[in-house]
Amino acid sequence: MDPLEASPEKTQKKKRVAVIPGDGIGQEVIPQAVKVIQASGAGVELTAFDWGADRYLRDQTTVPPGGFAMLGRDFDAILVGAFGDPRVKTNIHAKEILLGMRFTMDLYANVRPVRLLDAALCPLKGIEPKDIDFVVIRENTEGVYTDAGGVFKQGTPDEIATQEDINSRKGVERIIRYAFEYCARNKKLDSSPRSKVLMCDKSNAMTHAGGLWQRTFKEVSAEYSQIATQHMYVDALAMQMVRDPRQFDVIVTNNMFGDILTDLAAGLQGGLGMAASGNIHPGKTSMFEPVHGSAPPIAGKNMANPFGAILTAAMMLGHLGMTSEAEKIETAVLEAVRQKKTTQDIGGSLGTREAADSVVESVARQSGVSTR
Repeated sequence: MDPLEASPEKTQKKKRVAVIPGDGIGQEVIPQAVKVIQASGAGVELTAFDWGADRYLRDQTTVPPGGFAMLGRDFDAILVGAFGDPRVKTNIHAKEILLGMRFTMDLYANVRPVRLLDAALCPLKGIEPKDIDFVVIRENTEGVYTDAGGVFKQGTPDEIATQEDINSRKGVERIIRYAFEYCARNKKLDSSPRSKVLMCDKSNAMTHAGGLWQRTFKEVSAEYSQIATQHMYVDALAMQMVRDPRQFDVIVTNNMFGDILTDLAAGLQGGLGMAASGNIHPGKTSMFEPVHGSAPPIAGKNMANPFGAILTAAMMLGHLGMTSEAEKIETAVLEAVRQKKTTQDIGGSLGTREAADSVVESVARQSGVSTR
């Protein structure tokens, strides 16, 4: 039966998770993350979907009619791989699936934890795991990614292109409030409380949008007197992130700046292959995806780092209330990193499947689940 026709009811016993591996290395790392979820004993029911380049090239379908409504109605969370395939020159399928999911389902908070598991993974001198444990919260449904704008006199010497930066009071306020709530409710890996929210913008140049962010940040922060606040321009923040990442706790920023800064931040924790993220709307079906792209040059070669996808799975389980299972997975990844049971990009010699298997074995051992 086509999953779009199934419309199964959500149950209290098991959470329903839609799994969309997508393209390229997504088709390799997401199955490994699924194996880890199963080894954890998490009470989830997984349903796979074939949305991606292969499906698009086969029948020109990006998202089946009613697809996003079905995800929101029938599932508690969505685990996504990566999108992008050189066979689809326009990348239209990636835009309609991934950005469509974020915008149509109003997944306004992009949450990207930045955690260093081992000092050997960080390119900075003298940095230890305790020094890098911050979170970037990126507005996910506005900004320049709304595709507002256009082109005039295209292909001529007088060509003009505009790309509008859309910032609504509603959108800015809710992402800033989400950042303060996140800071108030979450702790660091060492169990110490989070205590500071930094708002990043470029209000010295982008005065209209920046003014809205500045005013809103000031007003919302007044409701959270126990949380310290700070402001940095995006260029200064990029420099400080490399100079001294110890100073950061929770960072909130707009869509484009968040996209750029989180790739820089991923470099501090071992690269994009180690980075997890969630696209969240509190109380609604949310989507979780590793930060890396589809990486066509290494797709199908058993080279991709599966840990970003596995840590994303742990993040998803934590979001679904399965804290114990999430912690087991994070512990297993940490163990694998420290024992060099990793792929080559972070100093190991294993392939995608073999690195994931080491995590599966560790999680199963913690859970008392047989892998045979």
